[in-house]
Amino acid sequence: MTLHPVGATYRVQVRPGFDLDATAAIVGYLADLGVTHLYSAPLLAAAPGSAHGYDVVDHRRVNPELGGEAGRQRLLRALREHGLGLVVDIVPNHAGVAVPAANPAWWDVLRRGRESAYAGWFDIDWDVGPLLLPVLADTPDALDDLKLADGELRYHEHRFPIADGTGDGSPREVHDRQHYRLVSWRRGDAELTYRRFFAVSDLAGLRVEDPAVFAATHELILAWAAAGEIDGIRVDHPDGLRDPAGYLARLRAAAPDAWLVVEKILEYGEELPDWPVQGTTGYDALAAVGGLFVDGDAEADLTALDTRLTGRATSWADLTHDTKLGAATRLLAAELTRLARLAPEVDADTARDALAELAAAFGVYRGHPPEGVRHLANARAEAGRRRPDLTGALDAITGRLRDPDDELARRLPQFTGAVMAKGVEDTAYYRWTRFVALNEVGGSPTHVGTPPGRFHRFVVARHQRWPASMTTLSTHDTKRGEDVRARLAVLAELPHRWAELVTGWMAAVPLLPDAALAHLLWQTAVGTWPIERERLHAYAEKAAREAGASTSWTDPDPAFEQAMHALVDAMFDDPAVSAELAAFAAEITPAGWCNSLGQKLVQLAMPGVPDTYQGTELWDNSLVDPDNRRPVDFGVRRDLLARLDARWQPTVDDTGAAKLLVVSRTLRARRDHPELFGDYQPAIAHGPAARHAVAFDRGGALAVATRLPLRLAATGGWRDTTLSLPVNQMSCLFTGRVYSDNQVRLTDLLATYPVALLVPTT
Repeated sequence: MTLHPVGATYRVQVRPGFDLDATAAIVGYLADLGVTHLYSAPLLAAAPGSAHGYDVVDHRRVNPELGGEAGRQRLLRALREHGLGLVVDIVPNHAGVAVPAANPAWWDVLRRGRESAYAGWFDIDWDVGPLLLPVLADTPDALDDLKLADGELRYHEHRFPIADGTGDGSPREVHDRQHYRLVSWRRGDAELTYRRFFAVSDLAGLRVEDPAVFAATHELILAWAAAGEIDGIRVDHPDGLRDPAGYLARLRAAAPDAWLVVEKILEYGEELPDWPVQGTTGYDALAAVGGLFVDGDAEADLTALDTRLTGRATSWADLTHDTKLGAATRLLAAELTRLARLAPEVDADTARDALAELAAAFGVYRGHPPEGVRHLANARAEAGRRRPDLTGALDAITGRLRDPDDELARRLPQFTGAVMAKGVEDTAYYRWTRFVALNEVGGSPTHVGTPPGRFHRFVVARHQRWPASMTTLSTHDTKRGEDVRARLAVLAELPHRWAELVTGWMAAVPLLPDAALAHLLWQTAVGTWPIERERLHAYAEKAAREAGASTSWTDPDPAFEQAMHALVDAMFDDPAVSAELAAFAAEITPAGWCNSLGQKLVQLAMPGVPDTYQGTELWDNSLVDPDNRRPVDFGVRRDLLARLDARWQPTVDDTGAAKLLVVSRTLRARRDHPELFGDYQPAIAHGPAARHAVAFDRGGALAVATRLPLRLAATGGWRDTTLSLPVNQMSCLFTGRVYSDNQVRLTDLLATYPVALLVPTT
C-alpha cells in the first residue's frame, strides 16, 4: 500500500467514541484538505474503555473497541481509494495493567511469578519480594473485602489469578500465597517493585531491549510495515527505554523504509541524538514558531506583574529544582530506592539523596552519548553546589555513571526523564504562571519570544540535519491549544493593560489563597473565552492538583478547591467582572487570530513534515487533555471547505474559515508542487515596519506572516515596508491576487489577510 513519502499528516485520536469506521468516513475530507497521510493514535488492543490507547494490553491484535482487524481493513480500503497513507503511533515503553485479565502477559506473570514465560517482559525487581499491586483502599481492613470466585481472587471490580495449587483456604490465606500482594493505593509511589510509565502504576514498563520482547511486541506493527500497510511510525516516549539508540536501530532494521519520528522532547538548545530516524514529533518546532509571535520586550513587565501578584521570589531554576526533587523523592520514590540499591558502596539514605539531587539538577530529560557526559558533569556540579554535604556520595555515584556498561548508568537516564516530565511539565508549568503561553511541552518559560533571525537560524539548521522531521502546533499532550497560545501572546503586546485588568479582577472576586493559580486561571479564561463553564471548572481542578501547591490528586483539599471553583464561577456570575472579561477577550481576539494564522502558515510552510491535530484547521480553544480529545465536528469543516473550493473568500471571523483557507491551500501546494518547497532562504522585508514581518522562500513558494500586530497598528501599520519577490510574477494562493514586480508593498500584499503564500504564476 506504500504510496509516496510522508508529506503532511493529520492526527486523529482514534478511540472508542471515534473508531476506525468513523475515521474511514473522514478520509475523503482529509484528502481534500491536502494531507498525504492519516496519523493515528495507537491501534493495538488497549485497556477496556481506554480513551487514548496508550495503555496497550495485547500487542497481537487490533483494539476490538475500535473495530478490530475488520475495521482496520475498512480504513485501509478508504485510504487506498483516496490516495492517502497511514502513520501509526506505537508504545514500546509500557503496557496497560489496570485490568490484569485484559493483558494476557501480565495475567500470566501474576499467576506464575518468575516462572512465567512473560516474566522477562516487564521490568520487575523480583529480588525484593512479591510483586506489589497498589489497588486496595487505604484502610487497615481492606483485604477483608477479598473474595474467591471462579478460580480467581476478586477485590470489588478487580480480578486476579491464583497460582496452581494455592487455591485452598480463606481469601486472605490464598492471597498470601500468591506471587503478588495487593496493597493500599497509597503505597504505589514509594514501594512498587516494577518500573512504571512516570508515576502511573497502571502502566508497567516493558523490557524491549530484550530481542524476544521486541519481536513479540512489534510483530503485528512490523507485519503491517512489511505489507506496505503503513508508511510511518511514531514512537512514543523513547526516553523511557533502557537503550533508545539500540531500540531505534533495531526498529529501523526491521522497517527500513518507514518514516520514523520519536516523541523526544528537547530542551532549549538541545540537539536530537544521531538516531536512525527522520526526526522528532515537532515540539522543538512548536516552541520556535510560537515564540515568533511573542513580544520579547515584555519580559520585564510580565515578571514585575507576576512578582507583584504572587509575591514570588523564587527563580525558575530554583522552582524546577524543587519540583523535580519532589518528583524524585515522592512520586518516583520506588524507582529512586531501586537505583540506590544499585550503589551499595554508599549508605542507602545518602545514595538516595545524591541520586535525587543529580536528577533534580539534570538539565535535559536524559543524557545520550556523547552529549550525556557533559550533561552529567553539569548535573554533578550543580548538585554539589546545592548539597556540598553529599560530595563524597556524588563523586562515587558519578564515577559509576560514567561507565556506560554499569547497571546504575543504564537505569539512571530512565529515571531522569521521568523526573523531568513529572517535575517540570506536570508540576512547575502549573506553578510558574508569569506568562503561560510559554508553558508548553518542549518550550522554555524563561525564553520570552523568538526574534526572526534566531528563528531562521533554527530552521536552517533543522532543515540541514532533519529535513523530514515533523512540525506541529498542537498535540494530544500540549498544555493548551495553538489558538489559545496565539491569543495569549497578545498579552505580551499590552502588558500594562493586562496588569491593570487582572489586578482589578483578582481584587474584585473572592480571594484564592494560591495567587499563582489564580493568575493561571485568569490567563486561561482570557485565552479561551467564551468557554463552557464546566470545561473551565474541569481545567481548574486538574491544574491545581497537578501544581500540587494547595491541593493534589492524592490529598485534595476540599476547602481550597471550593474557593477555586468559586473563583471560576465568579468569572461567569459577577456581572461587572464577566462583562469586562468578555469585552477584553473580544478586543484581543482579532490580534489573536492574526497570530494564529501567522503561526499556522509558518508551521505548515516551513521545512519538515507538517502535522495538523484533529480539528485545528478551524479555531480551537482546547486546553490540556482530556479537553483536547473532545469530539470534532467534521461536517462543519467539510461544508466550509466546499464553500472555499467554490471560490468563497471568507473574512477573518469567528467561523475560522480563514484558517481553513490557509491550511488547505498550503497543504495542497506542498502536496501538488513539492518542487516549490525544497529549499529554505529567509526573505527580509525593508522599511519602517520590517520587524513585523517574517518571511521565507521555500525554493519557489514564498510565505509571509505578520507578527506583533498591535504594535504594528500602533506605529502606523506597514507604511512603505516592502518585500522582494524571487520572480517577477507571483500569485497569492489565499486571495488569487497576482503581483507583477520584483517588489511588493506589504500594505497591499496583506490587505485581506495577515498572511500570504505566493507561488510563481504559470
